Amino acid sequence: MKFLLSVALYIGLSLGANAADLETLNALREGDMKKLNFHSEPVPVSGAVFTTKDGAEHTLADWQGKIVLLNFWATWCPPCRHEMPALDALQGALGGAAFEVVTLATGRNAVPGIERFFDEAKIENLPILLDPQQAVAREMAVLGLPITVILNREGQEIARLRGDAEWNSASAKAILQALIDG
Repeated sequence: MKFLLSVALYIGLSLGANAADLETLNALREGDMKKLNFHSEPVPVSGAVFTTKDGAEHTLADWQGKIVLLNFWATWCPPCRHEMPALDALQGALGGAAFEVVTLATGRNAVPGIERFFDEAKIENLPILLDPQQAVAREMAVLGLPITVILNREGQEIARLRGDAEWNSASAKAILQALIDG
């Protein structure tokens, strides 16, 4: 009888467990996503303020409740520019109430230069957000660009990828969908 109770409890706990466990997520990593490293424990993120191109202030806490793909980039960074169309396509495909791609231009990035690049690259789904003093980047130990981090619904960093990646790939979408569904 105890055995049957144990089995029932185990099954119940298994069904209630987070669908996006680390083993599942790691199994979905292919291609560029092999560079994506999941943390064993969530990491706090910066509380520093950054702005829109019009000067409206935000913090990362504004996106709590969603899975967030936070990309640190700059207009002068070729790998950053290379991956931006894939990030834009990813936002177009998965963006909504449960997920958002947040692109944060860190350091010196003139708004007209960002707008010109977005026009040339046909970026239509991504925000223009600015971290001119690199406050968010510094607090999150962003060394080199691009850096992309994934935030859980509680606004904590759960994964990080250094360098550019094909964020619109089947592997990236599968990982993010598992997090969204989890």
